[in-house]
Amino acid sequence: MFNMFKSQSPLDLTPRNCLVVSLLYCMGSDGELDPEELGHLMSVLGRNTTRQQLDALLRYARSTAPQQFLTEATPRLRPDQRLCIVLNMIDSAMADGEAEPGEQRLIMEFSQSFGLSEADLTPHFRTLVAKNDRAVLDR
Repeated sequence: MFNMFKSQSPLDLTPRNCLVVSLLYCMGSDGELDPEELGHLMSVLGRNTTRQQLDALLRYARSTAPQQFLTEATPRLRPDQRLCIVLNMIDSAMADGEAEPGEQRLIMEFSQSFGLSEADLTPHFRTLVAKNDRAVLDR
């Protein structure tokens, strides 16, 4: 019974878990997580994901400051994995048309920590803007 009081085992910072934690920071920067956002995170984790796995990632994101996460995660990720995470953060932040200031700051913090310059991200950013500009479909 007293084992319930033991601290949780440390989270395995796999690249996919790092993506989800990064998206949690981004999605949570407005102070709330919508059910749609949680559903999206479950799909990012994969078909066989359990709610317990997502809950463990939520607990980690709530108890770990982004800077501490970046310190732990950055050396574990390859450059292509870092780029993938930042692009997913940008896409998530832009999903409703415009990234909020808190999301923008967070994405810049991650980009800098991951060694990605504005010049590295600009062509990808343009592509994501074009992808999310669905108004072109009504013109």
